[in-house]
Amino acid sequence: MNVATRIRNRRAKEAAIDAQARTRLAADEARPRRKQLSLGDAFREFLRHPSPWIIAAMLVNALTARILAGDWQWTDALVPVVMLALFPFTEWLIHVFILHWRPRTLGPVIVDSLLARKHREHHTDPRAIPLIFIPWQIFLWLLPALAAIGLLAFPRPAMGLTFLMVLGVLGLNYEWTHYLIHTDYKPKTKLFKAVWRNHRLHHFKNEHYWFTVTTSGTADRVLRTYPDSNTVESSPTVKALHARA
Repeated sequence: MNVATRIRNRRAKEAAIDAQARTRLAADEARPRRKQLSLGDAFREFLRHPSPWIIAAMLVNALTARILAGDWQWTDALVPVVMLALFPFTEWLIHVFILHWRPRTLGPVIVDSLLARKHREHHTDPRAIPLIFIPWQIFLWLLPALAAIGLLAFPRPAMGLTFLMVLGVLGLNYEWTHYLIHTDYKPKTKLFKAVWRNHRLHHFKNEHYWFTVTTSGTADRVLRTYPDSNTVESSPTVKALHARA
């Protein structure tokens, strides 16, 4: 099979996936909306998906290892402070450069990650719950990579375990927040309303702005992707990333 044929087959497959997602979205939007979703109902659905359990297992193991390691020092307190400050920028960078990656062809190879493909499907059908979560296959390489960073990139192993422990908390918060935004749960607090609005603008107004998920207007303000929504035109490709308008 030559390169041109492979590319055509790949594009045809992606087009079929997009068409299927649009069909699901149209059918979903035609159904009556649930008037209210309780947090309990949302949480029970949340627990039916693998990524929260995988991240929770990482957190429990990191916490257990951290307690057993001891060696508590004041520098351990710096780890969560620095990570909390950097996390919105990490979300922004991952969202822009990995999730919104435009497929590229290098000779016979199509460079297009699973994360990018799943994220395009997520934009096509934002209400498809399985597409909200990090694909479980990603953890097959991500967990060993994070363990290596935790054990090799810090001056003390115990400090690296603190990093992994905090990362588990941040990861669970990310998955829960992102999931909850895409459900029928209605925001009740001012903070969650802002986060909810920020992310829904990204999905339903314009995909080129509002990239943070767990915070609103933090990294986006600094990196100039937080415009006044009234001044931004609705994007014709907000549900079809990288398509031609």
